[in-house]
Amino acid sequence: MAAAAASVIPTLSERPVKNTICLFDVDGTLTPARRSVSPDMLQLLSALRHKVAIGFVGGSDLAKQQEQLGTQSIPVTTLFDFCFAENGLTAYRMGAPLASHSFIKWIGEDSYKKLVKFILHYVADLDIPVKRGTFVEFRNGMINVSPIGRNASVQERNEYEKFDLEHKVREKFVQAIKQEFPDLGLTYSIGGQISFDVFPQGWDKTYCLQHVENEKNMPDGVEYKTIHFFGDKAYQGGNDWEIYEDSRTVGHAVKNPEETMAELKKMFDL
Repeated sequence: MAAAAASVIPTLSERPVKNTICLFDVDGTLTPARRSVSPDMLQLLSALRHKVAIGFVGGSDLAKQQEQLGTQSIPVTTLFDFCFAENGLTAYRMGAPLASHSFIKWIGEDSYKKLVKFILHYVADLDIPVKRGTFVEFRNGMINVSPIGRNASVQERNEYEKFDLEHKVREKFVQAIKQEFPDLGLTYSIGGQISFDVFPQGWDKTYCLQHVENEKNMPDGVEYKTIHFFGDKAYQGGNDWEIYEDSRTVGHAVKNPEETMAELKKMFDL
């Protein structure tokens, strides 16, 4: 159904609700954490896309977002007008790639090696119930650090999340890195259930807004005067906070995909 609808989507300049775009966090906002999007959500997003421009902005790489939001036959880049993977460091507009940037180029190999060495030593010394593997995941625009490891099962993730809330493992880990590397110009963002992101200052989700602002300079481009952002980690220290409170956006804090859907239905009469 979404694929059929996507083929008759009006061009960006012809959307009925003018100069408006809705941006969405992925985990906990469009999908349950690390799970696939529901058919109901896809249907609603398709209906929304007939009224306004839509885009997602997530910390994960495009392959993970394809797993969660797309299907084997439908590329995620056809379901959204704008795809901002890794906070927009990898970006697509109407299925075509936009300019990208990389963390490794920015930080330099020597500093990167010192940072990863410290992180892996810290993980080795951590006393937590289980450790599973992939403790540092290198992405284009950041590194993702997970004390339990990204290979943990869904049940292990759920149990770890409770443990982390009680023992503040990720919070203490972030403090330790900040103390060790005070001058690297890095930002830390705790998101999802089991990990936190490490990236240059300013490379949080607000990074994608430069692409949105540049849209007016594109052929047939639109000047987006209203940018709605929906996210479930819209609190200090959460990875939606910076874009949620940015003066350029209208922030909507949601608790789960069901709340996102309810809010969209109400706002856009869907």
